[in-house]
Amino acid sequence: MGRARSTVVNRLIGIRIRKRRIMLGLSQRDLGKLVGMTNKQTHKYETGINGVSAGLLYAIAHELITPLEYFFQELEQGERQRPSRRRMLLNVMRNFDEVQNEKYLEAANQLTRALAGR
Repeated sequence: MGRARSTVVNRLIGIRIRKRRIMLGLSQRDLGKLVGMTNKQTHKYETGINGVSAGLLYAIAHELITPLEYFFQELEQGERQRPSRRRMLLNVMRNFDEVQNEKYLEAANQLTRALAGR
């Protein structure tokens, strides 16, 4: 697994930990005390700065009264959607590269900016 991919995985798992912690009304300090870490460490895991080990994730899941699968749900959905999105974006770029008329290309550029909300 590449570094960029593991960073995405760490971030998504961290987001799920944070969501569940907040659902239960716990602070980062509360969760840290339950699993034996500082609130600073909790913050690093929730933001994806540090990856959560399997053993620690198991302990977190236990304390948050949550099945382990919960932490991977959005990850699995994202994995299924990512290849087709990348393929589509590459096709859009290839098509834009073949546009010869500069006015059409600028219009397409403005359209995509507007669609992106910029």
